[in-house]
Amino acid sequence: MSTKIHAVVDALGRPIRLMLSLGQAYDGHAALEMLTALPTGARLLADRAYDSNAIRTLIAGQGARAVIPSRPQRNPMLAHDREACKARNLVERFFNKIKHFRAVATRYDKRDDNFLASVQLASIRIWLRSCESVT
Repeated sequence: MSTKIHAVVDALGRPIRLMLSLGQAYDGHAALEMLTALPTGARLLADRAYDSNAIRTLIAGQGARAVIPSRPQRNPMLAHDREACKARNLVERFFNKIKHFRAVATRYDKRDDNFLASVQLASIRIWLRSCESVT
């Protein structure tokens, strides 16, 4: 009945990887698939939905660093860089940008592959806008 869009964005808020999942599905399952090729030394900023030992182990195994706030029920709470967490709004801004595209915002497409293609086309437009010359 519903669909979630999962995205990995770079430091400028441009999409690198996109994926769809069921709306009622746990976000961590999609994260395990999307976070397979992180560069060594990268910092992965994510929200509390991605706070699991499996995801943290996957990130650490690739030589990257997880900046994920702990869920309230985690005991003991894990420390994270609060200043770095403020940059998570880049992914929120990405989602706001793709919602300006009518085909993505209203989801006219019934098939997942067509809807993912619409999201990818919107993402291409975002990449192109970021490469435009302003002079």
